[in-house]
Amino acid sequence: MSLESEEKKLFFDAIVIGTGPGGEGAAMGLAKAGYKVAVIEKENTVGGGCTHWGTIPSKALRHAVSRIIEFNNSSLFTENNNILTSSFTKILEHAYSVINKQTLMRQDFYTRNNCSLIFGTASFTGKNCISVISSSGNKQIYSAKNIIIATGSRPYHPEDINFSSSRIYDSDSILNLKHSPKHIVIYGAGVIGCEYASIFRGLGIKVDLINTRNKLLEFLDNEICDSLSYHLSTNGVLIRNDETYESIKQEKNKVITTLKSGKVIHSDAVLFANGRTGNTDLLNLQELGIEINSRGQLDVDAEYRTSIKHIYAVGDVIGYPSLASAAYDQGRFVALNIIKSNLQKSNLKNIPTGIYTIPEISSLGKTEQELTKEKVPYEIGKANFKNLARAQISGTDIGMLKILFHRETKEILGIHCFGNRASEIIHIGQAIMEQPGELNTIEYFTYTSFNYPTMAEAYRVAALNGLNRIEKS
Repeated sequence: MSLESEEKKLFFDAIVIGTGPGGEGAAMGLAKAGYKVAVIEKENTVGGGCTHWGTIPSKALRHAVSRIIEFNNSSLFTENNNILTSSFTKILEHAYSVINKQTLMRQDFYTRNNCSLIFGTASFTGKNCISVISSSGNKQIYSAKNIIIATGSRPYHPEDINFSSSRIYDSDSILNLKHSPKHIVIYGAGVIGCEYASIFRGLGIKVDLINTRNKLLEFLDNEICDSLSYHLSTNGVLIRNDETYESIKQEKNKVITTLKSGKVIHSDAVLFANGRTGNTDLLNLQELGIEINSRGQLDVDAEYRTSIKHIYAVGDVIGYPSLASAAYDQGRFVALNIIKSNLQKSNLKNIPTGIYTIPEISSLGKTEQELTKEKVPYEIGKANFKNLARAQISGTDIGMLKILFHRETKEILGIHCFGNRASEIIHIGQAIMEQPGELNTIEYFTYTSFNYPTMAEAYRVAALNGLNRIEKS
């Protein structure tokens, strides 16, 4: 609804800036409790970067490509040399259909819960006041008792790279790719870079993955990192570790990437995916005394408050863990804190990490290297997917489930999964890890019946494997 001419609707219990997962979580929590909520969105549709440029489109692309790979790797379908092919542009059509469905659904959330949607660019004019300039140039001031910043992030752009070049992309603009490159350089081997390396290589495109560190995704368990590196390399991705660029420049229809090591790579396109910047530059936060770090991110306390008590921030704009699931939970926690106050501190330590490479990765809890450093007496239970009937039937037998548990108490300390449906499989272990005391042990999986054949059976196999190690020792 339009608010620009209705003076009585200018004051709210809460204003939420941004309609991504964090903003949605906060707005829905407050609205369902009867609070008068205004939601400000800079774009002309709701959903934020998660829906339009990040999570939804990239995962829709990944799904389509993984189905192509499964088809081409199955002797059932390729015995007559029937190879399935597609292009990045064509499978984008599937991604856009998902985006449209998600946008309509989320728009309906706000409508049904009587949130006042305001489209325009927001900036603070005071500690309780927000100025919004619409796309037509109209300006209006809104005020609220509580304000939640959920403006998300955008791809980081170094000043020495010309992103207006037709063949140099970031993780947002890559969705506008119209040509079909034969060779792409992906600079940055974080989560986004690794996911897109899987996608492009799955389409048969030559991929150079430039990693500024000495191994991929160092925050993961070492064995998972090594498995990902091996699988990408085996499938033809050229991983270049410990490299940084000297220059990235387009010349006609080619992009020349010069590395500081002296290597020069000629490609049809470059995807720069090395870091993100918080969307805070237009909010005028400096006038309020709220500090912003070099990557445009905000510092918050355990209740997600900024240095001004009634101004909160959630999601990518506060940095780690930069997950859609975490952002939504943060938004919901802030809503509960405003409604009830004096809540316990947010407990988001057991958030699973979902990485949608091909195959995908999901992790929860401690890694082996962390437990070793902390001198925790742990043991490993492992199930290789190649031994599971369901994986053999589906032809997706690459990967494993690894459970780390305390040798004495048998408490589950970490779960790490690499392979098909890893991001789904992880939630079974998550449910047990969240149980109190003696209910959280690896033994749970040995006396629980799992449907057969299923991928979930990996938990029973891994648990027996781990307990056998203790008995034999």
